[in-house]
Amino acid sequence: MKITHLLTVAGCLLLSSNFSHASNLQKVDAAFVLSSYAKTKYPIVFAHGMVGFNRLGSDALGMDYWYQILPDLARHGAQPWAARMSPFNSSEVRGEQYVQQLQEVMAITGANKLNLIGHSHGAHAVRYAAGVMPQHVASVMTMGGANQGTVVASDVLQVANSTGTSELLNLLISSFGKVILWAQGLDGDSFPHDALAAGQSTSIEGTAEFNQRFRVGLPLTACGEGKVYEQGMYLYSMTGNKAVTNPLDPSDAAMQALDLLSAHKAGKNDGIVSVCSAKFGKTIRDDFAWNHLDEINLLFGIKGIFAPDPVAIYRQHANRLKLKGL
Repeated sequence: MKITHLLTVAGCLLLSSNFSHASNLQKVDAAFVLSSYAKTKYPIVFAHGMVGFNRLGSDALGMDYWYQILPDLARHGAQPWAARMSPFNSSEVRGEQYVQQLQEVMAITGANKLNLIGHSHGAHAVRYAAGVMPQHVASVMTMGGANQGTVVASDVLQVANSTGTSELLNLLISSFGKVILWAQGLDGDSFPHDALAAGQSTSIEGTAEFNQRFRVGLPLTACGEGKVYEQGMYLYSMTGNKAVTNPLDPSDAAMQALDLLSAHKAGKNDGIVSVCSAKFGKTIRDDFAWNHLDEINLLFGIKGIFAPDPVAIYRQHANRLKLKGL
C-alpha cells in the first residue's frame, strides 16, 4: 500500500467518530466504517454508574466515560448510544431517567427493541428497564454491576449514620454531582441529586430490597449463574477482579484504598464491586485483570500490561449479540 493511502486511512480513523447530542443522549456515528463485525440488529444503549457522565470537556479534548468504546463500536457497524443520568440518586430515579431515554432512542431510530449495557450502579438502571419494559429489551449486560450491592456503600453509610455526618456528606457529594454536570456543559440542577439515596441503593441492604422487585437475571444460587434467557431477553455479565492493575494509573490508588477499607470483605473484587455481586445472567468472564475503572477503559485506556483490551471485549460482545440476531 502506498504511503499516501496509509496516511489517508490513518486520517480517516482519527476522524471516524463524531458525537451528536439528542436531549441527554449521546450518539456516536462513524464517518469511516471498518467492518460490520459489531453491527447488531438493535441499537446499544449504555448506562453509566455512580459519579458517571457522558463526556467531560469539549468534543475535541474531553474524556468519555466509556473511553474509546462507543467510537470503536460505531466503526464496526453498531449503533451505540450513551444515556445520561443523575451522578448521584436512587436506583429508581436513575432507572426512570434511563427508561425515558430508551424511549427516545426507539422514537429516533424506529427500533422496537434495544440492547442494554450498564456499568456499576448503571447495572441497576438496565435491570430496572428490563423489569418495566421487557418487551422492548433484546439483551442486558452488566459490567462490574453492583447486582448484590457493595460493602463499600454499606460501610460509608454506617460511618455517616453513626457519626451524625450523613446530611453533611449528602450536601458535599450532591454538590460534587452538580460539578460533574457543569463539566458536561449542563446546569448543575438539570438532574436531581441525592447522595444518600445513591449510597442506600448500592448498599448490600438497599440492593436486597431492589432485588425483591427486579429479580430477572439474578443468580439461582449464591455467587452462581442466572438464566441466560428470561422473559424474551438474553442476559449476561462480566467483571474484573483486581483492585490495582497498573502503578502508572493514578486512579489505581483510589481502587486500592477502597479495597483496603471495605471491598476486600466480600472476597475477590475490582476495588469496589465483588465478583459475586457482579453475577447476573450468564457470566461471560469474571476474572478479567481489570479494576472498576479499567472495565470502562479509564483512565485514558491505562491498564495492566497483559490485561485484555476493554474496547475489544465490548466489540466482541456486540458480535455475540449480532450472531444471536439481536
